[in-house]
Amino acid sequence: MGLATDGWSLLAPPVLLVGLGVALLAAVIPYSLEMTALRRMPVGVFGILMSLEPMVASIVGVLILGEYLNLSTAIAIGLVTLASVGATRAQSAAMLP
Repeated sequence: MGLATDGWSLLAPPVLLVGLGVALLAAVIPYSLEMTALRRMPVGVFGILMSLEPMVASIVGVLILGEYLNLSTAIAIGLVTLASVGATRAQSAAMLP
């Protein structure tokens, strides 16, 4: 798609270098950090923290970008987070002797 709009200038070394930097910062580094955290903490805690990502992203969007969610999206994010916490707590309670 980019080649159709901007042509072969997208394949210039500086542009490719910036693209590589964005790829590392946006995907590779966060994924590596998540896998490291998963090895060091209980799975349930990790699951709760992962379910908080959309909520944190929406807060950052409001504070930094000035983007606001509509009510149904905010409720959906809250329900997903509550479901994750509830499932983890229920699983922990079921594992107790």
